[in-house]
Amino acid sequence: MIWFELFSHILLVLALGWYLATNLQWYSYKIERVVLHHTKYHWHLIYFLIPLFAYYFTGIYFWIYFYFAYLPTLWLWHKKLDKKLVITGRIKRFFALLAALTLFQDLLMLARGSDHFGVILPLAVAVFGSMAIEKVLLHGYRLHAKRKLESMPDLIVVGVTASYGKTSIKNFIAQIAGHKKRVYATPRSVNTLGGVMKDINESLPADTEVYIVEMGARGPGDIAEITDFVEPHYAVVGVIGPQHIEYFKTLERIRDTKMEILSSKRLKHAWVHKSANVKPDWKVTVFGDEIEDVRASLEGVDFRLNLPSGELDVHLPLLGAFNAVNVTAALHVANELGIPYKEGAAYAAGLEPVEHRLQRIDAGGKIIIDDSFNGNVDGMISSFELAAQYPGRRVVVTPGLVESDIELNEKVAKKADEVFDRVIVTGKANRPVFKRFVDAQKLYILEDKEKLQDMLAELTHPGDLILFANDAPNFI
Repeated sequence: MIWFELFSHILLVLALGWYLATNLQWYSYKIERVVLHHTKYHWHLIYFLIPLFAYYFTGIYFWIYFYFAYLPTLWLWHKKLDKKLVITGRIKRFFALLAALTLFQDLLMLARGSDHFGVILPLAVAVFGSMAIEKVLLHGYRLHAKRKLESMPDLIVVGVTASYGKTSIKNFIAQIAGHKKRVYATPRSVNTLGGVMKDINESLPADTEVYIVEMGARGPGDIAEITDFVEPHYAVVGVIGPQHIEYFKTLERIRDTKMEILSSKRLKHAWVHKSANVKPDWKVTVFGDEIEDVRASLEGVDFRLNLPSGELDVHLPLLGAFNAVNVTAALHVANELGIPYKEGAAYAAGLEPVEHRLQRIDAGGKIIIDDSFNGNVDGMISSFELAAQYPGRRVVVTPGLVESDIELNEKVAKKADEVFDRVIVTGKANRPVFKRFVDAQKLYILEDKEKLQDMLAELTHPGDLILFANDAPNFI
């Protein structure tokens, strides 16, 4: 019996550790964010607190609940997640430490003649011990990455941040400047200090001439931390808005955090979008007002740039009027890197869309617009207005805005009701808002995202336009 309890106890601790590690990975390994900013606290109750309480207070009958209720429920929860735990080196080290601590504790208690095995202690020590280990390893990664950057004295570093569009700006700079320079940009949405250091160590080619670094933030100091490390020569601050407002609390704090990029010791010049409301100086150019006559359609975007050197017409094979801002930022940087505006505009005419950001796909006689990585209000409204130009039936699939406020979601819901013939809402966070502002006859609630394909097959037919607007993981 004692060996059954020993095995079962270790399995319990590892199961609770699995739930805890999954949540920590979602929230960048910040315990305070798991505790204070989680959107589904009932998960904490069902998958962590109830089993923990039951273990300490239900005695031997606990194992019936554990094997026949908790483990199956936890497995089903994990199976339905669309953002499952990724088994990284950090996660492997966490579980190795957790298993070792639990086994050591249990064997020690058995040696002392006790069969009372604790759960909280090994979990707590593993979490904080793992954080200490990662700090030591991170220091090593940091030294190695810094030495690699120092070994490339001619490398030009461009930093990019924004509330909206930073990944697009980064990719557009890379595509335009890549015609004349050996350019490397941080991949996908890698935009944290740890991610940047890992990218430098593992992927930055030694012959790179221009390194473009995307910088993201969930709190004050995040941009400054990356800036202090890579020390960009040029910086872009794109559109500022209320993205992640629940972390920053005010728009001013968001703006101030983004402006930390200007603290680079090597900064030669920066381009800051007018939405930041900052004053220009000899190192800072405020951009946005030079963009005129923007025309967006399902075939692309056309606009005019009013530059000191004269007017320049620009055509983009991209969807979304907001890309006029993103590409303009890229053209400013490219010009500073030795690619004149007219030449840069010619390269811009061949830009490839950023994946999952107003990416058009024609399939089965339907026009599918994948905007699933666009989670800001301006971008979402812009995509709705773009869809409104389509003469046929229009369908939107969206969770609304996440990490945002009710007022902005009301704006999105009203616009969705105005533009679309079918509104499919995923996730629970914003359902009440959509139910208030969208006609009940066109509103559909998707309880399980795995059934989305079946719902679309039933509700849509050839000739429809389907817009995927944002795609929040189901933990949000």
